[in-house]
Amino acid sequence: MRLLLIWAIALVAAGCGGSGESGDEPTEKKIVWYALMVHPYVEEVQKGVIGYERDTGIKIKRQIGQSWTQDNENANVEPLAAQGYKGFSLYPADASAANGLYEELVQNGAYVVSYGAPTTLPTPASFCVATDVKQAAMEATEALIGFMGGKGNILNVLELVEDPNTILRKEGVEAAVAKYPEVQIVQEIAGMESIETSTAKIQDALSARIEEIDGVICTGYTPTVAAATILSEWNQTPDNKRIHFVGIDTDPVVLDAIREGAIDATISQNPYGHGYITCALLSYLLDGWQANPDRYFINSGTVLVTKDNVDTFEDEVRAITARIMGELEAKYLSPPR
Repeated sequence: MRLLLIWAIALVAAGCGGSGESGDEPTEKKIVWYALMVHPYVEEVQKGVIGYERDTGIKIKRQIGQSWTQDNENANVEPLAAQGYKGFSLYPADASAANGLYEELVQNGAYVVSYGAPTTLPTPASFCVATDVKQAAMEATEALIGFMGGKGNILNVLELVEDPNTILRKEGVEAAVAKYPEVQIVQEIAGMESIETSTAKIQDALSARIEEIDGVICTGYTPTVAAATILSEWNQTPDNKRIHFVGIDTDPVVLDAIREGAIDATISQNPYGHGYITCALLSYLLDGWQANPDRYFINSGTVLVTKDNVDTFEDEVRAITARIMGELEAKYLSPPR
């Protein structure tokens, strides 16, 4: 297959890679990666896009919007289509309304691959590369309950309810808790627009119910950083009851807290793969490969990060990306006709 040789070389040279372009001279392909606004997750996805450019020589236009709204995404993406771009790696601001933009792009001869979150089905998008966020939230909650000894009260900290992923994460947390008769969600808080807002809301919740709360689950990046900071101080104080914690994503603050034993764990997503794999898929589609309609959703994988693997988990994440890249031609695509 075309990509295996260059993929192996890229893994040795860069730690992660792949292209779908082995043996060919880099060609001009009108591919654009668009993110809704500046965010730590976006920075990590963009590294995957840059990695794809580095490994293949294919230039990807990168653009970041101003707000987490579908109107803003439409206003920024539609002019790119008018400029002749034919491959779009997009995070949908709205799971339903984004399909209107996607349909417009596809009707004009373009391909769309979502990353980070799926749109409502049916969708004009060829693929979605994302975390199975409901499953990841269930796994995180199961891990938290394990650290809690199978019983106790949980503070459930959600991020932004405007994000379609947040509702799925909420469902995942609740589904996991429902399995344990001695575990309950004692409070749910949301609206974590920034680390500062998250810090204030989490501190308020803990202050009001500190004697009741045995564990905290955060399924968004921003509240995870805030909670890790708060609980690092709380759990390091000898006289305080330990509050167990599992978050999501791998900010250095969170990883340092795990190394120090101040918090229990976090879930590593694969944002690098979100950027890298979507660009690879668009390159294939522009070369005439056909999307497998039964393989729309590509689970980019997760890894539970604890003190045992905090310094090696990135190798596990790279291995997931490598596996998916190695499966593209056989599992997700059909050769040009």
